[in-house]
Amino acid sequence: MKITKVYTRRGDGGRTSLVGGERVSKSCARLESYGTVDELSSHLGLLAALLPEGDDKAMIQRIQNNLFNVCTNLATNQDTTPLYPSAHLPEGETALLERQVDEIMAMLPERQGFVLPGGTREAAQAHVCRTVCRRAERRICELAKEATVSVEVSEYINRLSDYLFVFAKKLNHIAGQSEKIWQNVCK
Repeated sequence: MKITKVYTRRGDGGRTSLVGGERVSKSCARLESYGTVDELSSHLGLLAALLPEGDDKAMIQRIQNNLFNVCTNLATNQDTTPLYPSAHLPEGETALLERQVDEIMAMLPERQGFVLPGGTREAAQAHVCRTVCRRAERRICELAKEATVSVEVSEYINRLSDYLFVFAKKLNHIAGQSEKIWQNVCK
C-alpha cells in the first residue's frame, strides 16, 4: 500500500479512526493496546539493527511482521467490523515461538535465581523488548474487559514475552557474558 499523505489533521482533536472508520479517543484502551504493540515493534527494530545478519535477525523481523497483524486485529472493533485477513496471524506462529523457546532453553546452562536485565547491548535491548511486550499484554487484557480480543493475539503476545526472555539469555550465552543474578541486599 502506497502512502500518499502522512498528515490528515483529522486527529488534531484527540480522536482517530479504527479499521472500519469508527472514530475513538486516542486515549482509549484499544489505542493503548495497539499503540504499545507498535512501540514493541519499534524496540524490536532496534534489536534487529544490533544483530548480525542471520537466523536470529530474520526471526525478529518475522515477529515485527506478525505484530502488524496483531495491531490490525486490535485496531478492529470486532463487534462492528469483521476482521480483515491481515488481522489474523499466519498459522503456527505461536507454536513457532514455543519451539524457539524450547530450542534455546536446551542450549543454555541451567541457572537458578532471578536474572537482572542486562549483559550485552543486544541482550539488554531484548530485555527492554520483553518488558514492553509484558506491558502490551497488560493493555490487551484491559481491552479484553470491554471488547472482543482474539485469543490468538493474547496467546501470541504472552508467548512472545517468554521468547524474548530466553532470547536475551541466549544472546548473553553466545557472547560469553555472564548474567547477573538478583541478590537480596537487605539481608
